[in-house]
Amino acid sequence: MSQIRLYIDEDSGNLSLVQALRNSSVEVMTTSDANRLSSSDEEQLIWATEQRLVIYTSNMGDFCRLHRNFAEQNRSHSGIIVATRQSYSIGAQLRGLLNLIVANSAEEMINKLEYLGAYIRAE
Repeated sequence: MSQIRLYIDEDSGNLSLVQALRNSSVEVMTTSDANRLSSSDEEQLIWATEQRLVIYTSNMGDFCRLHRNFAEQNRSHSGIIVATRQSYSIGAQLRGLLNLIVANSAEEMINKLEYLGAYIRAE
């Protein structure tokens, strides 16, 4: 079982969060790192899947729809994590993502959509 590697989309690409994840030994790529800033959401998900990256986004509507469409079309993706609130602090997002990574392997995330809020615990 391998550790989840993250692909942070444009909607969630906070440099402080990216650096905090990297400081926590999480492999992270952003849309900017990948030179994919103008790609559509579907193109982002396809590319992330080709790279075996789990996409992290706050674009709930589009990515929930994409997840459903992929399932209906028997297409596979490497996983989607959705932050339902853009108001989560950097610390809350970091805790949630680290909790999710501990609880799930990259293989377990295949074709799965997870909500970050389920992994953010009050301290």
